[in-house]
Amino acid sequence: MKFSMLPQVFAQMFKKPFTNKFPAKYQPSSTTKFLADVGTDEAKIIPPVETPEGFRGKIQYDKDKCIGCKLCIKVCPCGAIEYKEKEKKIKIYVSRCCFCAQCNDICPVDCLSMSNEFLLADTDKYSKDLIVE
Repeated sequence: MKFSMLPQVFAQMFKKPFTNKFPAKYQPSSTTKFLADVGTDEAKIIPPVETPEGFRGKIQYDKDKCIGCKLCIKVCPCGAIEYKEKEKKIKIYVSRCCFCAQCNDICPVDCLSMSNEFLLADTDKYSKDLIVE
């Protein structure tokens, strides 16, 4: 029995996509110029997808609350947290993080938390967006 894919292909061409479009503000500038309104340079921004309750995104660090106990460093399975001896504070390399939230759970002063930010792709693993201080 031979099946033709053409009817399925034509049917899919007229259906609405199941995926959300990636937000324009995160696309490379070379592609956003095609999204600009006529007569303006501003791209149409598509808001990102809402995250569910308890989502574990990029780590947030409240430096003022931190007491420098180093417990987060001891429980981090990825070695993503570094202690800065001079300041008695920590530095988190998000590119190494596995988002397990063990550091959040063990912190006695709750200076670490997980945000809803999940668009973390970057070409440089040491960029300022991927290091939390």
